[in-house]
Amino acid sequence: MPVFRSVQLNRTRLILGAGADRLAESSVAVFGVGGVGGYVAEFLARAGAGHIALIDSDIVEQSNLNRQIIALNSTLGEKKVSACARRLRDINPRIKVGEFDFFFTAQTAFDFSKYDLVLDCIDTVTSKVALVKACNGVVPVISCMGTGNKKAASFEIADIYETSVCPLARAMRRLLRQEGITSLTAVYSKEMPEGGVVEQDGRHAPGSLSYVPAAAAAKMAEAAIALLQNGSV
Repeated sequence: MPVFRSVQLNRTRLILGAGADRLAESSVAVFGVGGVGGYVAEFLARAGAGHIALIDSDIVEQSNLNRQIIALNSTLGEKKVSACARRLRDINPRIKVGEFDFFFTAQTAFDFSKYDLVLDCIDTVTSKVALVKACNGVVPVISCMGTGNKKAASFEIADIYETSVCPLARAMRRLLRQEGITSLTAVYSKEMPEGGVVEQDGRHAPGSLSYVPAAAAAKMAEAAIALLQNGSV
């Protein structure tokens, strides 16, 4: 059986040093395994993360092919968590991958105490707020804001209360303030959205390009690895 040989991480260790061992011992839960979530899960797996939980209720659809790393013609109709888990295990057969086929809401029971970090890649604002609230005081969380109609170079890390322009971040600030949550690490862009929307599955979906979710995921992975190494972004 193939193994995740140390040579695969030689170049990673040049950057992370002893932090590579801490990453290998870490447990990360990724909520939402679509555009951003699929990429960030893979980035962490390739960096040597030891345990990744994948949480999503969706299946791979044709509309995902333009921007989601798990979306292939061969995976159409497959559960996103299954498609993503298979990729991660192919990268590192020793990785522990948890597959959770559900959509997180305020009523969802989930043991956050098992994880060192939660990554919020959910699209729905009410579920994002519910997730942040559930993690508050239990486990650190990094939340990704909107990536539609954005340019790749525009993403940055900031506290949610320091963000601007992004409509999703604005809605999050309002709802988090109501919940008494005073801080949240966010990946966001203050670039004015460019482009229109398309009717898709009964809702308006923003424009997207193949590389933009990956750019946001790269920022999120960078922040995640820094937090797991040092305890802060």
